[in-house]
Amino acid sequence: MIVVFGSINVDLVCRVAAIARPGETVLARSYATLQGGKGANQAVAAARAGGGLPVLMAGRVGDDAFGRAARDNLAREGIDVSCVRPGPDPTGCAFIAVDGSGENAITVASGANAAVAAADLTRAFAPGDVLVLHMEVPLAAGVGVARAARAAGARVVWNLAPATADLDRDGCAAILAAADVLVVNEHEARAAATLLGTASDDPAACASALSVSGTDVVLTRGARGALLARAGAVAAEAEAAPVA
Repeated sequence: MIVVFGSINVDLVCRVAAIARPGETVLARSYATLQGGKGANQAVAAARAGGGLPVLMAGRVGDDAFGRAARDNLAREGIDVSCVRPGPDPTGCAFIAVDGSGENAITVASGANAAVAAADLTRAFAPGDVLVLHMEVPLAAGVGVARAARAAGARVVWNLAPATADLDRDGCAAILAAADVLVVNEHEARAAATLLGTASDDPAACASALSVSGTDVVLTRGARGALLARAGAVAAEAEAAPVA
């Protein structure tokens, strides 16, 4: 089974001629209500990818219309929502303005996502399971679930996105210790390497340095694809291999 432990949001998206500057009001003709949140997106992607593995989503929504819509959307994708808990906090919401060139400005209200706890995942892990995490729910909860997964023989994939400003050295080290695979973009690779004192101007070198901890590191590079730094490599000698 693939278990996704993470955020569930509703996105309110509007198209504008120009993104508002501080103190400015701009008008949009309309807006779209879309399902989002990194966790929910990961779960949907896993379910649509097929492969025969069931997908379970663990997280929180509000006891509100947005929460019911988000839960129903996941269920329609064939995702097990038995560990999606409603609570007193409102469903997470992202407010997204997109201008004519595709540039965007995003404000995320975490809502129920900020209260996600390790205890929300009531299903026990088994060997062969894969746990997927990211950074839009409390770090301590994610680390606790990741440790339980690895102790049971499951594999842990952690996407270090978004690399929040409050992530510190201890938190970064805890993630690396709990993850079998760390997924980072170039900015996140530099941020993590900086926290651990192994920063470099070259993101690939940063990924290689992170892999010394014993974690495979996948460095995503947008249209240029991705690189893989194998766990346990010596940073000075490691070469990041292209990922097909």
